[in-house]
Amino acid sequence: MDEETRYEAVRSRDARFDGEFFFAVETTGIYCRPSCPAVTPKRQNVRYYATAAAAQSSGFRACRRCRPDAVPGSAAWNVRADVVGRAMRMIGDGVVDREGVGGLAVRLGYSARQVQRQLTAEVGAGPVALARAQRAHTARVLLQTTGLSITEIAFAAGFASVRQFNDTIRAVYAATPSELRAAAPRGGPPARRGATPSAGIPLRLAHRGPYQATAVFDLLARETVAGVEETNGPRGRRTYRRTLRLPYGTAIVAVDERPGAPAPRTSARTSAHHGGWLDARLRLTDPRDLTTAVQRLRRLFDLDADPYAVDERLGQDPRLGPLVAARPGLRSPGTADPDELAVRALVGTAEAERLVRRYGKTLDAPSGGLTHVFPEPAVLAEAEAAGTLGVLTTALADGTLRLDAGADRDDARHTLLALPGMDDDTAAVIRTRALGDPDVAPPGGDVPDTWRPWRSYAVQHLRAATESASHEPTT
Repeated sequence: MDEETRYEAVRSRDARFDGEFFFAVETTGIYCRPSCPAVTPKRQNVRYYATAAAAQSSGFRACRRCRPDAVPGSAAWNVRADVVGRAMRMIGDGVVDREGVGGLAVRLGYSARQVQRQLTAEVGAGPVALARAQRAHTARVLLQTTGLSITEIAFAAGFASVRQFNDTIRAVYAATPSELRAAAPRGGPPARRGATPSAGIPLRLAHRGPYQATAVFDLLARETVAGVEETNGPRGRRTYRRTLRLPYGTAIVAVDERPGAPAPRTSARTSAHHGGWLDARLRLTDPRDLTTAVQRLRRLFDLDADPYAVDERLGQDPRLGPLVAARPGLRSPGTADPDELAVRALVGTAEAERLVRRYGKTLDAPSGGLTHVFPEPAVLAEAEAAGTLGVLTTALADGTLRLDAGADRDDARHTLLALPGMDDDTAAVIRTRALGDPDVAPPGGDVPDTWRPWRSYAVQHLRAATESASHEPTT
């Protein structure tokens, strides 16, 4: 977008662009999301940034009214398969906090200097600044939703010292950690003061535009693997719960279904539905996993998608147009654990449940129907070495096949199809769900190029329409 378009989005407080760019006001030293309710600044005083980190690096602090650090992530990083898109996904997953810039560069196959240069040129901030902005957001969430001490929060958010934590919070929010905690918004998630990582951290996972929660929860309920997942409650008010393996420990997460918005009478671009959130709770064995857990939930529920762009493109197709109008904002769900998804796509639900019972890690404290964490690839590679499952898990365990947030999608596909016994359909599911590729066509299908770059979403619309027709009562 050019500056004229951006300023018009700011002037009209258009929430469709929240997370796609940020604007800062030179006279106040504050940066905001486009939908900020404050008085619109004069055009000559406004500067634009691709990321919150870039605005922070330029000396601007976050607005206390619109909380720009809480917006959905840019959909561009899901679509882009280049080094910048891959780097942004990995930084979101916490790679810089765990492995440093050097570790990020190794994963990308570039030098640290090249990664710094490309990120700075594209998004206005390097990997350290991007990770710093993310740590600040994690710290704010912990400050305002848990009773953890300041020191515990500093290290849980990934800071190297309490002093670094204090300095960053002051720079980003123009407040001390204690002041930020005292300023927690009223009416937010419940149990704020009593919440701890072991008891559960309440969160709101923001999304832009309409969100067809029913379709997503239907899919999750249909695919449930007993022991690691469960879905409870009546349709429309369900709660999805599952276990997660994370870098520092394990987690139990719960996400509530929220009814989708009714189909708009106007086009997707002029819809008044600007977004919302899913309520979630996280029980972590180690609070350092908060950032990673949140990002993996966002990928599972496809919360950083741009439904306006998807619906606008697919809605122009004669075949898909009525389907898009019936289900605006339909998502293409991903996964919270790419390696697990690959195994499940290969073996199916019944066999996955057997693998969980036999090889899964038992939780120290089972919760309801959640008793295990899905077995690691290395465990399965040793225990079930025969056949395609053994070949797949061996490739995942030794790094021959990478399905993490920053994996090269084309390389992963070629590696998958080279595995003995791997078929095109399973590889396509893995690419769509594990790698979050928004543009995967069904193998052998006659799919028009006009569906690009959203063919994964087109497939979801066709599937949802078929399932809806099968559920209609007969007369």
